[in-house]
Amino acid sequence: MKTAINSLSDLTNALLNTTALDLELQASVMCPYSINLPPGFSLSGANKEKCILSFSNSDGIGLTANNTVANLNIQTNANNRAIYALSNHPDLGTLTLKNLTVTGQVQILTRAGTNNTVLIADSIDIVSCDARRYSEQPQKYGVNVYQGAFTVYNYNSDTNSNIHVTLTNISLGLKGAPVMGSGLFVGGYGDSGGWVKADNITTGDIYTNGMLPFGQADMITGGVFIANGAIVQNLVNHGTVTTYGVNDMVLDAWGQVENWLTEKPITSYGPSAICLVNFGTIGQFEAKDKIETFGMGSRGFNQYDGTVTQAIFHSITTHGNGSMGIQIGRPVGTITVNNGVTTHGAEGQTLVKGAITTLPADGVNIKTGADIKQLNISGGITTHGDGVHSFIVDDGVVEQLNINGDVLATGDNAYSVTVRNSGKTPLTNVTATSTQGIAVLIDNATVTDRTGLVAHGKKGDIVEIV
Repeated sequence: MKTAINSLSDLTNALLNTTALDLELQASVMCPYSINLPPGFSLSGANKEKCILSFSNSDGIGLTANNTVANLNIQTNANNRAIYALSNHPDLGTLTLKNLTVTGQVQILTRAGTNNTVLIADSIDIVSCDARRYSEQPQKYGVNVYQGAFTVYNYNSDTNSNIHVTLTNISLGLKGAPVMGSGLFVGGYGDSGGWVKADNITTGDIYTNGMLPFGQADMITGGVFIANGAIVQNLVNHGTVTTYGVNDMVLDAWGQVENWLTEKPITSYGPSAICLVNFGTIGQFEAKDKIETFGMGSRGFNQYDGTVTQAIFHSITTHGNGSMGIQIGRPVGTITVNNGVTTHGAEGQTLVKGAITTLPADGVNIKTGADIKQLNISGGITTHGDGVHSFIVDDGVVEQLNINGDVLATGDNAYSVTVRNSGKTPLTNVTATSTQGIAVLIDNATVTDRTGLVAHGKKGDIVEIV
C-alpha cells in the first residue's frame, strides 16, 4: 500500500515511521535539508512530470538499506549529491534506482564496515552535475581520477567486501552542456579489493568536461571510467560518449571488462584526451562507429599496461599535434581496424602516466614491451604531419601483420614505415609511400617477411642500417 505525500510535512512525518513505508509523492516538494530513507522504505512519484523533489541547500536522498527510488525528478545544486549511500550497515541489501531525472551526483560509495551491497539502476538521466569536490579518488599511474556524475565506488579495503551492480540506460550530461568531473565512474578500492562486480552496464549518451587546467599532469577524468577493483562482464555504450576538456579520457579501464561494445562515435575535443585507454584487462572490445580526437596529444587507442585479447575499431582519426592513432606498449592479442587510421598532426605535448611528454602524431606506434599477436588494418594508415611515422615498430614485436591499403606519409621528412631498435615485424604485401621522406627505414631491426613489399619514397625507398 502506498502512502500519499502531498507536502514536506507529510514527507518528514512519514520518515519517522518505525514500519517501512512505500511513499508516493503526489506533487512537487522542496526540502531545505537532506532526507534519509530508513531501511526498507521506498520513494516514488505518482507522475514523474509533476513530481520534482528539490533540495535547495543540501544533498538529497540518503539511502540506508533495501531502498527504492523511482519515477521522480530530483534536483539539488549541481555540486551536491542528489542520491547517496550512507554506508551505515554491514549489508545494505538491494538499492534500486529507476526512471529518474537528476540534477546533482548519484553516489553509491561504501566504506569500511559495509561488506555487501546490491545496486540496480535503470533509466537514470543526470542532466547536470559537478562531481569534482569529492576527495575519495583512485590513484595510480601518477594520476588521481575525479568521481563521476554517476559513481559506484567501493571504498572499503576489505577484500571480502562487494558491490554487485546492474546499470542500464545511464545517460549523463547534454551535448554542449556536459557534466563536470567524470561521467560514469565504477571502481573498487584497489587491485586487491574491495570489489565492484557488474554483470551488465549499458549507457545512453554521455557528455563530460573535467574542467582541468591545461598542463596539469596529475589529474584525469573519464567519460566512462572503470577503475581498478571493478570487474565488468558486459558493457555496452548505446549512445555517443564525448569529452570536452583537458585530460578527459573518453573510455578508460584500469579494472577488468570482459566484453565492451560501443555503437556510436567516441569523441574527444580537449588536449591529452585519449579515446580508449586500457591499463587493465579487456577481453573483447568493439567500436562499431568512429573514434576521433581533436585536441593536442589526444591519442585514439593507448595500451601502456594490462592487455586486451581482441580489439576491433571502425576507424581511428586524430587531428592534433602529438596525437597518435594507436600506441601499444604491452603484449596484446588481435587488433583490427576496419576503415583505416589517419593522423593530421606533427610533434606535440601529451600526458603519459602523469608526466607531460613530447610525442609525434604517428599513425600506429608499437613501442618497447609490445608483442602483438595479430595486427589487421583495412583502409590503410595515413599521416599528414612533418617528421612522423605512419607505421613504426620501435623495439616492439608484431607477429602477424595484415594491412589492406597504402601506408602513406605526406609530411616533410615523414616515414611511411620504420622498424628500429631491435623491433621485429613482417611487412608482407605492404605498400609504403612517403611523398616527402623515406618510405621504409630498417634500423638495427628485423623484418621477418618482405614478400610483396612495395616502397616509394622521395628520399629513399628502402633504407637499411645495420
